[in-house]
Amino acid sequence: LERGVDEKVATHIFDLMEKFAGYGFNKSHSAAYALISYQTAWLKAHYPAAFMAAVLSADMDNTDKVVTLIDECHDLNLKVEPPDINLCQHRFMARTGDTVVYGLGAIKGVGEAAIEAVIGERETQGDFSDLFDFCQRIELKKVNRRTLEALIMAGALDVFGENRATLMASLPAALKLAEQQSRNREAGMEDMFGMSAQVESSPARYVSQPDWSEDQRLACEKQTLGLYLTGHPIERYLAELGHFTTARIVDLKPINEQTVVVAGLIIAMRTMNTRRGDRMAFITIDDRSARIELAVFSDTYQRYRDLLAKDSLIVVEGEVSVDEYTGGYKMSARAIYDIGQAREHFARKLVVQVEAGRAANGFIKELQTTLAPFREGRCPVMLEYLRPGARAEIALGESWQVHPTDELLHRLREAMGKERVRMEY
Repeated sequence: LERGVDEKVATHIFDLMEKFAGYGFNKSHSAAYALISYQTAWLKAHYPAAFMAAVLSADMDNTDKVVTLIDECHDLNLKVEPPDINLCQHRFMARTGDTVVYGLGAIKGVGEAAIEAVIGERETQGDFSDLFDFCQRIELKKVNRRTLEALIMAGALDVFGENRATLMASLPAALKLAEQQSRNREAGMEDMFGMSAQVESSPARYVSQPDWSEDQRLACEKQTLGLYLTGHPIERYLAELGHFTTARIVDLKPINEQTVVVAGLIIAMRTMNTRRGDRMAFITIDDRSARIELAVFSDTYQRYRDLLAKDSLIVVEGEVSVDEYTGGYKMSARAIYDIGQAREHFARKLVVQVEAGRAANGFIKELQTTLAPFREGRCPVMLEYLRPGARAEIALGESWQVHPTDELLHRLREAMGKERVRMEY
């Protein structure tokens, strides 16, 4: 009106704008989003490996997102293969219709310049044959020792046929040979035919080492990849957990006032203050079959907070209920144990077998020495005495009851033999 527009015309124009606002933006966007959603859903349904490789590559700098997407790959029955220095690209890739190969760019500590140098050399000169060949052919200014260690820890050099401990122990020698070759090239050393002199690489130069334990291998994968790729810390306990858990997480159902026992690895945790100012926690655990969130209320939290740390394996007693927000299940925790405490709570006894010949040869002294640091527990110890045609059980006194930790079982099995030590439930 201030600009001289007739009021009737101005009102008509505003009414048109108001009407347009009801559909011009939201409906056009809805149509576009619907089309994109349909296209991506079709791709995911018909080309799941290629689709997930693309999605993983889009978020490869976000480790938490990669972990979530890898879980989705497993839900889609897709295999996720570890990185392979002779196969991988910078991004994730689909190798077959049901297999995704890890991208080198998603390995922590491996920069883009290093990846480009490795892939460029591989594509022009062929696959790398061993660690020494690899170190001699790459540009060490771009692919430094820290990067090489990350590649070993992530499993990217497993293709060379040596275990990761051997590769790590051999790395200094491989780098020394590579640096010597580089100096020779810079000095212009040539052989009698005028060709550049080469320092031979030889698998015999490997510093052979026993392979890392499963725990160490998985810890290195978690450090470099952000997740456990070739296994899961809970796997070594699966047979034992069956004795004192009532169900896997995937099989849980809410039953009124019924206590369940589950085990899982803590993968996420957040704490908060209650209205009274007390501390409580919400914890997500994973047993490889599924995940569930635990509510750990203030009284329970105070009793067990020392056990609550990310990547810790815990056993939980509590009740399952429906999560009204997600439609899934949740659990409230009554009691929490680590694996040693769970053994102590649920096991009937620790049994050590001994044959007659061994019993007379310093066995008792060795057993006392092994058990001593773990006394004052609640788990009885039983000796199973064996001789031809006879068997007897000898219960040690209450003063020799123990805490049956992983360390105690390891020491007993090292000293007595793996098959001669067992927990009975």
